[in-house]
Amino acid sequence: MATQPLERPTRRPGANETNADVQLQEPSLADGPELWRLARDSRVLDVNSPYSYTLWCRDFADTSVVAREDGVPCGFVTGYVRPSRPDTFFVWQVAVGPDHRGRGLAHRMLDRLADRLAPRGHRFMEATVTPDNAASTAMFEAFARGRGCEVTRSPLFGSEHFPEAGHAPEVLYRIGPIVRGN
Repeated sequence: MATQPLERPTRRPGANETNADVQLQEPSLADGPELWRLARDSRVLDVNSPYSYTLWCRDFADTSVVAREDGVPCGFVTGYVRPSRPDTFFVWQVAVGPDHRGRGLAHRMLDRLADRLAPRGHRFMEATVTPDNAASTAMFEAFARGRGCEVTRSPLFGSEHFPEAGHAPEVLYRIGPIVRGN
């Protein structure tokens, strides 16, 4: 599951506030607990175990991005290259801490990831979004628009594919072909 709608920021940024001073890097093993906290504190993402975030930082660092302010993670994108489609990377989760929301950080992280992966031959991005998730829909559509890419949508998982009652279906977004940005 790629993303869930994130809450509105606790404060709206001023016109001149950006996330320009936030550093974007590959995650390190030490980032695992902080990524778990960001997912947990979002109160909207499906939260995986702390172990899985630490393992993700070890095994999928090259297909993920962590945003740091003053050395502390304030956002992340986790993803992986699909084994059966090596030209495609799948975005698993996108999270941005409450003080950094609404200022383009998620888009910057997606751009950084795409710029890193496109030269390696990964020309398509996939993610799943629930039909009611307007924030994630807007984020992926804006990313595609900014890159001049097509977006195709198709049903991937129905509610019956999830053990808990009431889980919304997941729609697959496929974006591409992606080329390195300017």
